[in-house]
Amino acid sequence: MHEKIKIVLVDDHKMFREGLKFLLSKIRTTEVIAEAENGEQFIEQLHKITPDLVLMDINMPKMNGIEATEIARSMQPGLKVIALSMNGDENYYYKMIQAGANGFVLKQSGSEELEDAIETVMNGNDYFSPELMKNIILKMGSKKAETKNEIQNLKLTEREQETLQLICTGMSVKEIADKLFISPRTVEGHKAHIMEKLGATNSSNLIILAIKNKLIEI
Repeated sequence: MHEKIKIVLVDDHKMFREGLKFLLSKIRTTEVIAEAENGEQFIEQLHKITPDLVLMDINMPKMNGIEATEIARSMQPGLKVIALSMNGDENYYYKMIQAGANGFVLKQSGSEELEDAIETVMNGNDYFSPELMKNIILKMGSKKAETKNEIQNLKLTEREQETLQLICTGMSVKEIADKLFISPRTVEGHKAHIMEKLGATNSSNLIILAIKNKLIEI
């Protein structure tokens, strides 16, 4: 039997933590080992525990989720972080990704999506709730890039541009491969080249950079 995924819940609302803990109790592969009501309390706990994953609220008193994520990842680099988001938190997404968040899930999501997010992140991939991705595309796509960036002058090949566009629609490597009639390995190669050119650290970061710098059509 595989060991359960050790999870810490960090949110300033006790009732929400209790509800989340109940949802996680229904998932056989997870175990809640600690809770914290703010980032500061969580960091104190992190000196004594080694969780696999943190479900992290973004807006909290004393220390918010952005700062807590950055400190936690510096203390335990292998730690996975899924941000718990509400509609309206879009302005914080980029900062959370820069801090090291691996995924974003809406607070009103059900147990099925939460389980999918946990499995995806623990397998080394990034997770964006489909509704959140739609929100961020609409919000960022309606704004001009706030700062000048060398990325705006980036030269992507035609196939890299196609691949980037499909990545930003949420398609998997296999789905992109099937659509473009190429192998998954080739898609991974294109993705790696794009990430290198953009200086992206992970898939979520890649999507944010692409949208922010208008490298794709919304």
